[in-house]
Amino acid sequence: MIPLFVKYVKVICLILLFIYLFIYLFIYQCIMKSIKELFKIGFGPSSSHTIGPGIAAEIFSRRNPDAKSFKVKLYGSLSATGKGHQTDVAIQKAFLPKTAEIEWCSEELPLHPNGMVLEAYDEGDNFVDNWTVYSIGGGDLKDEQGIVHDRDIYQHDSFSGIMEWCRKEGKVLWEYVEEMEGKGIWDYLKEVWHIMKDSITRGLDEEGVLPGPIKLPRKANTYYVKSNHSHGILMEQSLLFAFALAVSEENAGGGKIVTSPTCGSSGVLPAVLFYLNREEYLREPKILKALATAGLIGNLVKTNASISGAEVGCQGEIGTACAMAAGAAAQIIGGSPGQIEYAAEMGFEHNLGLTCDPVGGYVQIPCIERNAIAAGKAIDCATYALFSDGGHKISFDDAVETMAETGRDIQSAYRETGMGGLAKKWKPFSE
Repeated sequence: MIPLFVKYVKVICLILLFIYLFIYLFIYQCIMKSIKELFKIGFGPSSSHTIGPGIAAEIFSRRNPDAKSFKVKLYGSLSATGKGHQTDVAIQKAFLPKTAEIEWCSEELPLHPNGMVLEAYDEGDNFVDNWTVYSIGGGDLKDEQGIVHDRDIYQHDSFSGIMEWCRKEGKVLWEYVEEMEGKGIWDYLKEVWHIMKDSITRGLDEEGVLPGPIKLPRKANTYYVKSNHSHGILMEQSLLFAFALAVSEENAGGGKIVTSPTCGSSGVLPAVLFYLNREEYLREPKILKALATAGLIGNLVKTNASISGAEVGCQGEIGTACAMAAGAAAQIIGGSPGQIEYAAEMGFEHNLGLTCDPVGGYVQIPCIERNAIAAGKAIDCATYALFSDGGHKISFDDAVETMAETGRDIQSAYRETGMGGLAKKWKPFSE
C-alpha cells in the first residue's frame, strides 16, 4: 500500500507540472517577430506597393521555375495607386527574364485592401498555378495560411508587459531586445544604420525633379545649404528637416532605404538619429541601442494594430515612425523606460486620425513633408517626456489600440486609395 503522503506528493507534482506547462504555452510563448522584419532594406517608393509585391513575385517565381509567363491581378489600394507607386515595375523586375502581365482590378479582396492574385502559365499558355496574397505593410506578406515566412521570437506583445520585465530584471529596453534577438542583432542594426546614413548623404547631394507627373523638385539640398547660413533654432530645425527630406526624396526616387517602419515614413527615424548623432557627438553603439528600442516600439504597433496606410491611414505609418523616433531620442538623451514610453505615446497620440491621401498615387505629396514635420515632432515629444517624471494617463498600449479603432473608422477614400483628401485636389500640370 502506497503511503498517503506519497500520493499527495504525486498530486502536487502533477499540479506543478500543469502550472509550468500553462506558463510556458500561454504566458511565455513567442508572439512578436524579429525587428529585422520591421527594418527591411530595399528600394522605394513604397514598402506595401513595391517591396511587398516584389517579394511576392520572387516567391511565386521560385515556386514555378518551369512557368513560361505570369499574370498578376492587383486589387484595392494596390490597383488604385499602384501606377504611382511603381507596383507594376517592381513586379515585372522580380519576374525577369520572364514576362508578367499586370491587370488592374478596382474591387477589394476580403483580407486586406492590398490584395493580389498571381498566376503562372506554361509554354502553351495553360494555367499552372495561382496564389492569392496580401501586402500588409512594411514589406510583409499574408495569405490564407497567415503571415508568410513568419517566425515569432518575442515573449511579450505589450509595452506594459515589456516594462514589467525590465523592472523585474533591472534592465532597459535595448537589453530586452538583445535578450530576445541574441547578440547577432547588433550586426544587422549596424548595417541598417549605415544604409540610413548613406540615404541621407545621397539625398543631400541630389537635386532636380522627382519622377512622375507632379514634377516635384527635391528640396533637401536647399534646406541643408540654408541651414549653414542660419543660427540657433532656425539652423537646428532646418538641419532636421533637410535630413528627413533627404531620405524621403531618395525613397520617392526609388533609392535604397530602410523601412522604418515603411518606405513612406522612412525619413523620420534616420533624420532624428543622424541629427542627434551630429549634435551630441554620439558613439555608434549608442545609436544602435536607440535603433533597437525604436524597432521594439514599431514592432508593438505592427503586432497590435497596423503600419499599413491602406488599412489604417497615415497614422499607422507616420504615427508609428514618429513614436519610434521619439522613443529612440528619449533614450539617447537619458530618458528612463517610463519616459521613453511616454515620448513614444505622445508621438503616436498626436498623429491619431492622420489620413493617407497621396497625390497622384505618388509617395511625394503630402508624404515627403510629413516625414520632416514628424521628425521635428519626435524631438519635441522626447524633450517633453524628459522634463516629466514619466507618469501619464494614457499608455502607449492604449494609444495603439485607439489607432486600430480609428483606422477601421476612416473611410476608404482616406486610406491610400488616392480618392479623397489632398489627392483629389491636385490636377496634372496645374501647379
